[in-house]
Amino acid sequence: MGRAELKRLKQSTLKTLFEILGSGKRGIFKFRKEIDYKYNAMDGTIIFPNFKNSEIILQDMKQQPSDPEFDTLGSTEYTGAFLDEISEIPIKAIQILKTRLRFKIDEYNIIGKVLYCTNPCKHWAYYNFYKLSIEKKLSKHKIFIQALVKDNPHIPPSYIESLKRADKQTKERLLFGNWEYDDDPTRLFDYDSIIDLFTNNAERGNKYCIVDAAGFGRDKAIIGIWDGFFIEKVMIKENISSHELDEILQKEKIPRSKCAVDQDGVGFGLVKDLPGIKGFVNNSKPITKKKETDSEKVLHNYKNLKAQCWFLLANYVNSGKIGIYKGISAEAKKLLIEDLEQIKQKDGDKDVPLRVESKEEIKERLNRSTDIGDMMMMRMYFEVSTGDMAFGFISPKPVTKKSDEETKKEDLEREKKTKELIDKGEIGFGPSSRKKK
Repeated sequence: MGRAELKRLKQSTLKTLFEILGSGKRGIFKFRKEIDYKYNAMDGTIIFPNFKNSEIILQDMKQQPSDPEFDTLGSTEYTGAFLDEISEIPIKAIQILKTRLRFKIDEYNIIGKVLYCTNPCKHWAYYNFYKLSIEKKLSKHKIFIQALVKDNPHIPPSYIESLKRADKQTKERLLFGNWEYDDDPTRLFDYDSIIDLFTNNAERGNKYCIVDAAGFGRDKAIIGIWDGFFIEKVMIKENISSHELDEILQKEKIPRSKCAVDQDGVGFGLVKDLPGIKGFVNNSKPITKKKETDSEKVLHNYKNLKAQCWFLLANYVNSGKIGIYKGISAEAKKLLIEDLEQIKQKDGDKDVPLRVESKEEIKERLNRSTDIGDMMMMRMYFEVSTGDMAFGFISPKPVTKKSDEETKKEDLEREKKTKELIDKGEIGFGPSSRKKK
């Protein structure tokens, strides 16, 4: 029996188990402590002497710095498992646990099984159980059982009344069992605002083409055509060549200077072959104004360009400034909603630059990359780069009078340094985005 933290397991889940085992009002088995079962708090075990000394092991499922690969978990054999609040448990721990379900299963001719319990939220259980269940695509070796608060005869009426008075998200999740609402405060995008994207009448203006190229480990390329803040078209392709992208730009009458491509990975080739388009480097330094007040520096303290663009996109989406065409395919719409729901702030309780979770952390919940969401995020590059802006690596210096020779020397050194940073991918332009003289 496991939970992310052993302390919380003992404080909550274990108490409920003892009530069910006992002879009280909620008791089902009418077991007697120290006779029918014996609990060893030190070892974290429960032994059942009358059932061939069957044993329940209380297990901490949280990832520890001293055991990042969960070797301790992988060294024990189990017959079955019950995991409570699985949204708190790393998917890697669950995967390793399932490989350990083999203790005496052949001897008793049984199958190793796992029971997962969780409140509705957008983590891997949503995509692997709930969503597949309502789509009638759940594989035969899995089952999803929806249990509402009113299904529990032992819930105090006062608790239900408190849920009725709660905020909308809490009420939808815990009272009505609605999986489409998530109360995670680190989420950047409001669910209702995401749904409004498909009915918003957004401002039109310059046309843009944003490309999330099919990189290593991905099999699709995402191309988004924007008219101002309105997405006119989303194309999903196996891949895209420089020739194909150039044809799209000409057909849509979009200049290369209004096209951004994810330069991390194979997108670098598109940037190199099509001079003028913008290469977006996720981990490059954020773009800042040449002159910022102290308050602006605090507000715009981002870890990298990706974080800067994600936070700005969230502001635009939650404010209803972005719209999407009604003819978007059902598949693309589903992926887009899922993508934006998964973007979360990382270390929001720490005094560090604003950042978002890594792709690896998101993949652990979603089992894929947020490709359409990334396309939308890169559109914000053209917003943060407008006006009196400069790259974050440039430090303003006092203006002093210099000779022409000194100025020329400094210009050459700055150009050399900029080229080196671009070639290293440390700023958000690809080498071919600079105009050739």
